[in-house]
Amino acid sequence: MCVANTGIVLSVDEKTNTAEINFHGNRIGARTGLVSVKAGDRVLVHAGCILQKVSDAQYEEWSLLAKELEDADGDKE
Repeated sequence: MCVANTGIVLSVDEKTNTAEINFHGNRIGARTGLVSVKAGDRVLVHAGCILQKVSDAQYEEWSLLAKELEDADGDKE
């Protein structure tokens, strides 16, 4: 199953239409072709593409949900 995740834009390379995204401590590259972004924006990313910007509140809610899912998955081990 593939799930979109939220992150924070660290930097944008307009020549390659890519951005470096901080996913809770992990730095990953993502394509910016669908959405215009700048450093500091909170974004929703799926399959290496930025789908949309999200509000600070949406980012926090998504982060809490992801943490709950991670914690629940750890309980299975």
